[in-house]
Amino acid sequence: MDSRERTSAGQRWVLGLSALGAVMVALDALVVAAALSTIRRDLGASIEQLEWTVNAYSLSFAMLMVTAAVAGDRWGRRRTYAAGLALFCVASAACALAPSMPALIAARAVQGAGAAVVMPLAMSLLGVAFPPERRGWAIGIFSGLTGLAVLGGPVLGGVVTEGLAWQWIFWINVPVGAVAIPLVYRMIPESRGVVRRLDPGGLVLVTLAVLALVWGVVRGPAAGWGGPEVLGALAAGVLLLAAFAAWERRAPQPMVPTAFFRVRSFTAGNAAGLLLTAALYGAVFFNAQYMQNVLGSGPARAGLQLLPWTATLFLVAPLAGRLVDRLGERPLAVTGLALQAAGMLWIAAVGGAASYPELIAPFVLAGCGVSMAMPATQSASIGALPREAVGIASGIYSMMRQLGGVAGVAVLSAVFTASGGYDAFAPAYGRAMVACGVLSLLGAVAGLGIAARPALVREMVST
Repeated sequence: MDSRERTSAGQRWVLGLSALGAVMVALDALVVAAALSTIRRDLGASIEQLEWTVNAYSLSFAMLMVTAAVAGDRWGRRRTYAAGLALFCVASAACALAPSMPALIAARAVQGAGAAVVMPLAMSLLGVAFPPERRGWAIGIFSGLTGLAVLGGPVLGGVVTEGLAWQWIFWINVPVGAVAIPLVYRMIPESRGVVRRLDPGGLVLVTLAVLALVWGVVRGPAAGWGGPEVLGALAAGVLLLAAFAAWERRAPQPMVPTAFFRVRSFTAGNAAGLLLTAALYGAVFFNAQYMQNVLGSGPARAGLQLLPWTATLFLVAPLAGRLVDRLGERPLAVTGLALQAAGMLWIAAVGGAASYPELIAPFVLAGCGVSMAMPATQSASIGALPREAVGIASGIYSMMRQLGGVAGVAVLSAVFTASGGYDAFAPAYGRAMVACGVLSLLGAVAGLGIAARPALVREMVST
């Protein structure tokens, strides 16, 4: 019996509409990548401002996801999901209308808040609609499409930027959202989870902690790593993280239940997912710029030159989702992250001034690795907990993944700037790819902590 025969029409609508919202927010995480050089010229942006164009979105995305998951359990997942889509589309219009870099960064932060509602609610709707024995298949398709959107963002962004203008990479969200929202209300049944209190104290503490840490890393190359601004920001971030951990241990209904992290597969899956996304976002941030600044490609061609990397997700991720159900998550997570590391280190080894044909094989290798690891880490973290915790578990996983994206862009940018930056783009890019490979290897090590049993067996044991 094939997957279509075992999947109802209602389940297919949930999968399609949840994936549509996820694709929209995943595209916009890095859709600006191929447009960064154009935005830099049009609005006079510095490297720090370009980082914040990506990181403002990712930070608000990361910080609000768990709160959004709790709100969805309380007020209805379908209703909250539709509200997130609406906010995302309004903020997209504001990005398109932004007259300056500060305005664009502010609009991107609001857009990230809408994305923070959409992504965990999409995953929750998916988790409720599919039983454990079919969830790996559904997550494989969902992850493949969202992963394709992340890596396909530069392709779409480049084509739109060169064919129309960079503002249109944001305008295109508006009509898609206008069609999707009524369909969500009509085709997806309402559902709720265990009602939990919101945790505003935890939200404020973790937001300030991450903001301070990212600020310190972003400002390090310009302000000096030993300067008071950077050291003060990093110290404040560490102290605020400690305060957040203490708060969560005492909160009656914490935003991030610390007991979850006593489940080995949950902790390992989240750590591997964070490092996977750190390497992925950092690589996408620089690869499109490399095509333009070193190889002389236009935005559209630069995006298309990433297709050997992108296309593997469309082919490999659905198959990886099926293999998760059969083999368990650990083999795919570890192998996938190791392949991504090999691809990035291969790029660094051929030198920062490599010709495009030399990049095709390592792009394919790294893309296959991402395609294998993405559904495996997601399934490991969500499937490690009982079904009633799927909402909060998906929110935590999504938060960790977005934090990884922020960290990856910040760390690779720091390496890039310290190695010469735009004045020596090719060698600086090569060293940034070494850092990307190291992050991937650390993710593979973290993946070794995932339990060896298949997801279905573990779910049956936990329930």
